[in-house]
Amino acid sequence: MGPRKTRTLRPEERALWDKVTEKTTRLGPVHIPASESRMPAKTETNTAKHAAIPQFRIGARPATNPRKPKSENPLVAMDFKAFKKMKGGKITPEARIDLHGLTLAQAHPRLTDFILGSAYQGRRLVLVITGKGRGETGEGPIPTRQGALRHQVPHWLHSMPLKPFVLQVSEANRKHGGQGAIYVYLRRNRS
Repeated sequence: MGPRKTRTLRPEERALWDKVTEKTTRLGPVHIPASESRMPAKTETNTAKHAAIPQFRIGARPATNPRKPKSENPLVAMDFKAFKKMKGGKITPEARIDLHGLTLAQAHPRLTDFILGSAYQGRRLVLVITGKGRGETGEGPIPTRQGALRHQVPHWLHSMPLKPFVLQVSEANRKHGGQGAIYVYLRRNRS
């Protein structure tokens, strides 16, 4: 591909361009000295940020281990050993509710009644079966989310009136339903 050819302006184009440039002011080239363009000026904030960072050489090991112990994981609110057993399917749920096939309007009150009833009966681990959801059919003009219950139930569990009773929500183990079910670990009944 050769160099781009430039065309000359016709007289009427040149007259129009001259009219436009009469009303504007030219921005001159901004001159930045080479020393300022490469390095920002040292300020107190720059030196304060760098003072907190320890010196590090290539090949050196960090002084402390940056990893947190697994039990301090903020996503796990319950005892970590019990969480591992639950995720491994070694703890059997004490009760279950099957919501798949229901609409959101039908499922929400049933889930609320089930969780509140389980909490008052002193149950700790319950299983909520939501189903995986149908594949997108694309029949209507508005796209629908695959597995509306599967996405909505965790939001319901983390909002009122269920939030004070729920300690942990996690996807169920494969033997209890896998992606189509949710473990709900309830708080201990203190009354």
